[in-house]
Amino acid sequence: MTDLDIRATSAPFDAIKRVDPDGTEWWSARDLMPLLGYDQWRRFEDAIERAELAARNTGHHTEQAFCRLRQEGTGGAPRADFRLTRYAAYLVALNGDPRKAEVAAAQSYFVVKTRQAEVREELDELEVARRYVKAIEDKRAAIARAEVAEQRLAVAAPKAEHWDVLASADGDYSVADAAKILSRDPSIKLGQGRLFTVLFQMGWLYRQRGDSRWRVYQRHIDAERMSELPSSHYHPRTGELVLDAPQVRVTARGVAELHRHLGGTAAPRIDP
Repeated sequence: MTDLDIRATSAPFDAIKRVDPDGTEWWSARDLMPLLGYDQWRRFEDAIERAELAARNTGHHTEQAFCRLRQEGTGGAPRADFRLTRYAAYLVALNGDPRKAEVAAAQSYFVVKTRQAEVREELDELEVARRYVKAIEDKRAAIARAEVAEQRLAVAAPKAEHWDVLASADGDYSVADAAKILSRDPSIKLGQGRLFTVLFQMGWLYRQRGDSRWRVYQRHIDAERMSELPSSHYHPRTGELVLDAPQVRVTARGVAELHRHLGGTAAPRIDP
């Protein structure tokens, strides 16, 4: 930063600058007057009028830049004031008495501040451009990811069809056999015990009170996901027929649903 920049940014003009809630900066002409070396309003108002004329001659809308205010003066008498934008204050400094050192300091201040504002605007435009480019890049990346996902889906589709065929097949399997079928998919690794746990967590099975043996909820039998195979044996001493807990079985449809639930990707291979 140059000496001029330091003097400008540390000038008392920042102390009298007013800022509206929306961030708009402005200066009161009454506050600005002593900083430009003027002690009489009449003479300072002449500089304001020259600045306003210069702005009007360049096609600038002076109503906003040089907004007239009325303030309470001493003894209750109103006094004139102006609400000056940075541009208006700069023009007032340019049209001030060039012999005053304060006027030269003000000119330096507003030149530097104006340039800083322009640089910020340029940076803002660069940031907008950067975000625009990033948005395009993100969109292209999203399209590329979607295309990859489509390709993977196309590869997986035939495999899914095999499981759909399995789901429509007849017959059922013991839990141990179902676990073996599912484990032929490289992405699924489980044995009989683990599959019983999965079936319980999915709400397909429950433990029967009394013998603590597995039973199938009726709704899953009705949905043809699972079945129960009656089981019995003859007592070795009495020869009487003894009914055992039914054997829990998984249907072909159930195996297919388990395959999807467990995140399987490969086609099933079921030996005849």
